[in-house]
Amino acid sequence: MPTDSATGLLPSLAVLRIAGADAGKFLQGQLSNDMERLDSRQLLHAGLHNAQGRVIALLLMTRASGGDVISLLPASVAPLVVQHLRRFVLRARVSITDDTGAWRIYGVIGGPPAVAEGVLVLGWPGATPRSCLLQPADQSPLAEGHPDFAQRWQALQMADGIARVEAFNSGQFVAQMLNLDCIDAISFDKGCYTGQEIIARAHYRGRVKRRMQRFISESAANLQAGTSLTLHDGRDAVVVDALLHADGRSEFLAVTTWPAPEPAATVDGLHCTTLPLPYPLPP
Repeated sequence: MPTDSATGLLPSLAVLRIAGADAGKFLQGQLSNDMERLDSRQLLHAGLHNAQGRVIALLLMTRASGGDVISLLPASVAPLVVQHLRRFVLRARVSITDDTGAWRIYGVIGGPPAVAEGVLVLGWPGATPRSCLLQPADQSPLAEGHPDFAQRWQALQMADGIARVEAFNSGQFVAQMLNLDCIDAISFDKGCYTGQEIIARAHYRGRVKRRMQRFISESAANLQAGTSLTLHDGRDAVVVDALLHADGRSEFLAVTTWPAPEPAATVDGLHCTTLPLPYPLPP
């Protein structure tokens, strides 16, 4: 996919606002990254997990004006996240609201453009220079951008090795299976949060036997996220994200055995080539 400058809407994302005097403290006890690192110019990855350390959602966090926190996440999983977080509010001075209707969400590949007052310009984490624009919905829309923008953005997410956690696979994978420790989404010295014990044990004892890896099929194969399949080397895999190329082949991220074993001679599985990730996977 080309990576020249482009801007386009990201309609699959939602915006949550976490407000109140205890917002930072509350999130510190719920999310896997250190909320002390939040600023108003850069998005920070953080995982929301259940008590078994499985990923409910992968969030992008930033600090908004007045001490509020804004989170970007796939729209399909936003209701689950709101419901989950509200269970833990108790007496904390925190409100959690879906703020999507107040914004237009744009992605920018390359350097960010000049924008009007009130538009939030947020650096997007990853290997390719990107950013996100949050434009108040009452402003005139920015240019709609390229018709293939969503596909280009997805391709960059996959090349950056960033998992897509939607409602259909929420709660399916432990944090390290989705490489959250490799994309700076986990702090191992911030203290307790939901799922922390399981995630820390996997980190310090090195017992993660399945990791998300990147592949491309060697022949036509229209794969879909959530599909279970067998690779040609005998490994069982679960597709986390997939992108169909013009030649009919599928590029995909899948959780499977790591490190890869020697190929089994008699397996009838999907023949594919391993593609690089921008970070090393722990042995």
